[in-house]
Amino acid sequence: MADAPGPNVPFPPMEAELVSELPAGAGWRYEPKWDGFRGVLENDGGELALWSRNGRPLLRYFPELRPLGELMPKGSALDGEIVIARGGALDFDAMQIRLHPAESRVRKLAAETPAIYLVFDLLADESGRSLVGEPWTKRRAALERFAQREFPAAKGRLRLSPATTDLSAAQDWLASAGGGLDGVIAKRADL
Repeated sequence: MADAPGPNVPFPPMEAELVSELPAGAGWRYEPKWDGFRGVLENDGGELALWSRNGRPLLRYFPELRPLGELMPKGSALDGEIVIARGGALDFDAMQIRLHPAESRVRKLAAETPAIYLVFDLLADESGRSLVGEPWTKRRAALERFAQREFPAAKGRLRLSPATTDLSAAQDWLASAGGGLDGVIAKRADL
């Protein structure tokens, strides 16, 4: 097991900055901010890892996500949010219960309440090339192609986080925050 993210994985991942209102105008893209654990999933030369935003390994606590890493080409890395849905809503308490020291307990919980990986960025592509310097629009297009090509067999464990240019849709997401959403992320498409 690796003790640090691979060389092509930018770390720590970029964090959101809290603002009082959503920015508006041309060039903004919006995504939900999910209520889960941030996770960078990588396949570093066949070595699979799922890193927290603080660089802690998480794959041990979410073993049902291991097959996603096995589907990824060597050298690739994704950025996303690990969530657990129960009763039609995301359940953050179920996430925290997973951080249990007993492997048998973790495996039982993984079978009872499997996690989903909501992906919002492609950090390194199938050739291992870092995409961090590319504009958001190029990275998003590459992510969509990557997901279609690499994850048709993911069986619901991996989903692309939605993105929109529509400010009113983003405001609707913001108004519904609390049922699994922490808020809305606004990104400049050209950055």
